[in-house]
Amino acid sequence: MQSSRNEEGLEANEKPRGTGHVSPVREPRTLLAVYWRGLAMGAADIVPGVSGGTMALILGIYELLIESLRALARPPFLGNLFRGHLRRALAEANGLFLPALTAGIGTSVLALSSLLSGLLEARPVFVYAFFFGLIFASVFLVARRVRRFSAGRWTLLALGAIAAFALVGLTPAQTPDAPWFLFLSGALAVSALLLPGISGAFVLVLLGKYAFVLGAISRGDIASLSAVIAGAVAGMLSLAQVLSWLFRRFHDATLALLCGVMLGSLRKVWPWQAEQGGATINVAPPEALWSTEHGPGWALLLSMLGAVLVTVLDRAGSNAD
Repeated sequence: MQSSRNEEGLEANEKPRGTGHVSPVREPRTLLAVYWRGLAMGAADIVPGVSGGTMALILGIYELLIESLRALARPPFLGNLFRGHLRRALAEANGLFLPALTAGIGTSVLALSSLLSGLLEARPVFVYAFFFGLIFASVFLVARRVRRFSAGRWTLLALGAIAAFALVGLTPAQTPDAPWFLFLSGALAVSALLLPGISGAFVLVLLGKYAFVLGAISRGDIASLSAVIAGAVAGMLSLAQVLSWLFRRFHDATLALLCGVMLGSLRKVWPWQAEQGGATINVAPPEALWSTEHGPGWALLLSMLGAVLVTVLDRAGSNAD
């Protein structure tokens, strides 16, 4: 009797080779590994144009993250939670994976936000060059997890790259401050946060709500923040369902598309940028190789450092399997 196969050509009981290196267990050593992955994700989220989703994909926990978030909106988790069975509810969402990851992200944001913000202001070429190399190398590392590249998957990669390249080149819009739009902004921002290559902060900038949200935080505008948070929760849980379905049904095609998104997003972290007509554009590097801090020689070294670091992280994630 012939086994049933899905669109990826896998047998129904065959698990595709994915990107989840961390097993959903509760042992302290594993939780510590999840925590430091959260630290890396938080550091990436601080830099405009860099997504924590990119780091999750690099570190081998992206699919586990999506599956854990998906579980939060499923009946087994909700039923146990409402009945007060907290331990069973946590088991449905891969134990303490999400709390440990969230703790790492929060720690990193609180500890590194001032440092990275200062570096971005004082040495933007250095910071963007480092992340350019990191993301560029990660495209190849993630592409290795696609079992076979067909013409259709190469097409999806190209479409993802084109779409991301166009998106990150958009200029901020003037938008309303109504609760419905704040809800939509939160949903779109957190959805972008889950997608490798696109940062949630950048989406808020495009929607004209980045400064507004920061101002709402500083002045304690609970009503506005509640609308944004509600949208973020709804967007996160909804997108997790979609991404989980895509990985289950079209694993390699989804990874190919995400590789393209990461490749196209490199436009946002090009080290040499300038303001023109109210928009940020990419410019050619200076001719002097080493004479100034903006020289392409320093940028190349830092890009290589980012590429080496992400390769080491990838191997560390593989060894943790």
